[in-house]
Amino acid sequence: MKKLHLISLSIVLCMFALTAGARTADVPEPPAIGATILDFTLPDVDGKDHSLNSLKGKHGTVLIFIAVQCPVSNAYNERMEKIAQDYQARGVNVVGINANATESAAEVKAHAAARHLTFPILKDNGNKLADSLGATRTPEAYFIDAGNKLIYHGRVDNSRDTAQVNSSELRDALEANLAGKPVAKTTASAFGCSIKRAD
Repeated sequence: MKKLHLISLSIVLCMFALTAGARTADVPEPPAIGATILDFTLPDVDGKDHSLNSLKGKHGTVLIFIAVQCPVSNAYNERMEKIAQDYQARGVNVVGINANATESAAEVKAHAAARHLTFPILKDNGNKLADSLGATRTPEAYFIDAGNKLIYHGRVDNSRDTAQVNSSELRDALEANLAGKPVAKTTASAFGCSIKRAD
């Protein structure tokens, strides 16, 4: 009975680790805050290639790893779209990245249209960008300044339930940067579904 209890406890702890943002063993560590993010090129949902430098905003870029089937990512769709709308006029562009090998470009395109997502979404085939950034979750955000330096990495805010949100780390980072101030909280563990990587 005791052995069965320990097995059950292990399963619960594993499930908690999966949803709490535990790292996948074979995924590289993310770049350090202050590291320069190199330019990259990925196709959009129509197959047209875009580079980071072609999409970045005057005052920075937010890359957010998103998913079609993840309920956590979907709970953030309206918030991500609102961030894109609020900050585009202020010189910060939002770019969605779908790195799930299980979700086709056509599915991503249909999902974006159904959810009224207007920011560009790129398909990270083979998880090359996800691997280089150490991304493991959807949603997971990276805020890069105008010089392509990483200044925030982590969650959008503290809860998938909008009624429970009492800290909005991504927005705080955006506001601090736009005000010319240092970002107070540069990392906050992302939570959500694991990125479904290619074999």
